[in-house]
Parts: sequence; structure tokens; C-alpha cells
Amino acid sequence: MSGHSKFANIKHKKEKNDAAKGKIFTIIGREIAVAVKEGGADPNNNSKLRDVIAKAKANNMPNDTIERGIKKAAGDANSVNYVSITYEGYGPNGTAIIVDALTDNKNRTASNVRNAFTKGGGNVGTPGCVSFMFDKKGQIIIDKEECDKEADDLMMIALDAGAEDFAEEEDSFYIITDPDDFSAVREGLETEKIPMASAEVTMVPQTWVELTGEEDIKKMNKILDLLDEDDDVQAVYHNWNE
Repeated sequence: MSGHSKFANIKHKKEKNDAAKGKIFTIIGREIAVAVKEGGADPNNNSKLRDVIAKAKANNMPNDTIERGIKKAAGDANSVNYVSITYEGYGPNGTAIIVDALTDNKNRTASNVRNAFTKGGGNVGTPGCVSFMFDKKGQIIIDKEECDKEADDLMMIALDAGAEDFAEEEDSFYIITDPDDFSAVREGLETEKIPMASAEVTMVPQTWVELTGEEDIKKMNKILDLLDEDDDVQAVYHNWNE
């Protein structure tokens, strides 16, 4: 099972965005609130909450911050109810973009997302217009410096836990799962005390689009930067091969 630069591409973009905008704790806080509302405050009985907690820990969110978020969502009947919305559209040269949002004001979020696409020369399309170009997958990233396992041993642990694919890059290992198997694989790695730099369900492009024109690259970055600045936006997926 060979590695592919697309995994590094996804990781690089995510790190760049989250670090630059400093919004990852806000994103995870909303995910905790939604997970508690949907499945209760006990992670032992709520696999979605377990996954969000693992994501929080991978992003170095303090335990007391996680616990406060859970208690707040469980105990405050008047707390904000977030609605999950997905937008799909096109950037320069037909690049495909998917935007996941959690919002308490759908009109505000729709306006902001549309504005981001427009300012970058793109446009929001109808639901389903680009999602068929992506595969929904669980993705776990393991930093080689943090892991004392050999590649073959780690691969066997991942595959035995139910992973679909295993890839090795220069500084990281990448484990790909079916979304339905993601929790089981993540928990299998956790049982083996394998540290995870990132663990989440994501959208992996089936094909990639090259942007060679300076103006197209500038416009694409404009769209992504504006989306990153929006607190309602949880995640952005695209098929631009940077």
C-alpha cells in the first residue's frame, strides 16, 4: 500500500488554515455541543462524542476545556442549537469546493459563503453538484516522530482494526477507513497507545485540478481565506492540487 501526496496535501492545507486562523477550538467546541445534543453527554454511550473528544485531544485542547464544553451542552437547555449545512460550488478553472458549516443563523452563513465564492470568481452550486467527485473517508494521521512503531507493525494494527488503506509519507503515516469503521479503527489505535496527530472523517478528492495561472491561484486562495475567516465554517474540502 503506497503513499500518495494527496494525503500530505490535505494535511498541509488543514494545518495552514487552522493554525493561521486560530479557530480549531471554536470548531471542536461546536462539534462537542452537537454531539452531546444528539447522543448525550456520556462518551461511553456516544461514539460521535468519543470521536470529537479524540479530535480535541489530537489538537491539544485541554481536558478541562473539553469537560466544560460537554457539561455546558448537557446542562443548558437554552444553549445555542447549531444546524449542520453543507454548501457545494466551483472555484477557478472548475475546481470543486465543499463547505461544511454549523450555524445558528442559516441566512447569515449562506450569505457569507456565497460572498466568499463570488469574491474569488467562483459560484455556489446546487446540493450534490460536486460531492460525487469526493469520497467520504475516515483519515488518521500519525506523526512518525511521536510513534515508536515500525511501519509494517502499524499497518497490521490498523488493518486488523478495520482500516481500508495505509500510506507512508516522509514524516507521517496515513490511515484511511470507511466512515462507518472510523470509530473502531481510531479506538483500536488508542488501545495500542498510538498517538494520533489528527483523526477525523473527511472528504478525499477522486481527482485533482491544477491551477497554473497566477490569477486563478490568487482567486482560489481568496475563496479559501474568506471561508477560513468565517466562524460558522467547520471544514472546507477542495480538489485543487496546490
